[in-house]
Amino acid sequence: MNKQEIKNTVIEVRHYLHTIPELALQEYKTSEFIARKMEEFGFKVERGIGGTGVVATLKCGDSDEMVGLRADFDALPIVENTGLPYASQHEGRFHGCGHDSHVATLMGAALLLKESMDFNGTAVFVFQPGEEPGVGARAMIDDGLFRKYPMKEIYGQHNDPMHRIGHFGVRKGMASSSEDDFWITIKGLGGHASAPQNVKDPLVTAAEVITALQTIVSRNIDPLMAGTVSCCDIKTDGALNSIPSTVTIVGDCRTYNKNVQKLIEERMRTIVQHICEMNGCDWELKYEHAFVPLDNDAACADVVVQAVTNVFGADAIDPDCPMMSASEDFAWYQGSIPGAFFFTGHTAEDDTVPYPLHNAKFHYNDDAILNGSEVYAEIIRLRLPK
Repeated sequence: MNKQEIKNTVIEVRHYLHTIPELALQEYKTSEFIARKMEEFGFKVERGIGGTGVVATLKCGDSDEMVGLRADFDALPIVENTGLPYASQHEGRFHGCGHDSHVATLMGAALLLKESMDFNGTAVFVFQPGEEPGVGARAMIDDGLFRKYPMKEIYGQHNDPMHRIGHFGVRKGMASSSEDDFWITIKGLGGHASAPQNVKDPLVTAAEVITALQTIVSRNIDPLMAGTVSCCDIKTDGALNSIPSTVTIVGDCRTYNKNVQKLIEERMRTIVQHICEMNGCDWELKYEHAFVPLDNDAACADVVVQAVTNVFGADAIDPDCPMMSASEDFAWYQGSIPGAFFFTGHTAEDDTVPYPLHNAKFHYNDDAILNGSEVYAEIIRLRLPK
């Protein structure tokens, strides 16, 4: 296939995937479609790694070295509002983060490399489930991804509607935040709203907890260090005229520093414990580390800069793009091997108000679909030279 044929092929792939979005670790149709297409294209494929994960490989030359490229493919529980002719056919599910484009981009890289065969080693194409809740990368690693495919490095990319088409961003070191999720359950003694003296009010206790949690960042974390503690929802078993017996607060915390991450959890536990004890309530804190900070290896980030420069020119890459406060489970791979994660712009120059990721009207620009593919392919040529 020539480049235009590859572009047309992967656009068709993306449009089909867009019609069948599936949530994390439930991507059965998506996974099978990816595996079948890669087999049709002539790649060696392994299914079922980490549940619905798929790995395809392409070997060229006699080197035993391997380099990985990764795409995620789960969707979001959002009702699509784009009006596209290939809009979601799965009610309440939507590729609102553009993971369908990530699959197409990785397939495009694989096809470009298959046509050129101008490297020495094995390119490993990792199609990963379950990125949104932060479980897919760990599932594939725990299922032996790096034992089966001993890659020396791994690279990933994310579409970015805030970057214009033809522009890329990467940075060395911390690039995105951790995400810790928490559930605080406060158990008191409910009763009639007309007799508060007879209850142990978990709702008032929860209000004190929510307010006090804001002191973690403002009074415990160095002002030069970033961190957030966000209470995002509160659930009770009360009614209009009934003080509840149980209140649950849910939310998340984010930071770029592991020591700050540890401090937030420790302070949260202390605050919840003592406020609840002061009010005569029992408590329970469930605290989960969903995402670790994304920490780009400096040498791998330089490879991304060189790859973009080789293909699109030095002006196309921002080598020190801003950190993002969102989280990315590609970071779990970086705990095992060096890697770098970069951002690929796709917004047209005349689009003055692009819809952001996770918006019901988010729309990926197909004109950019091979840009990330060409950078991926160039990374393989740089890291597995002939």
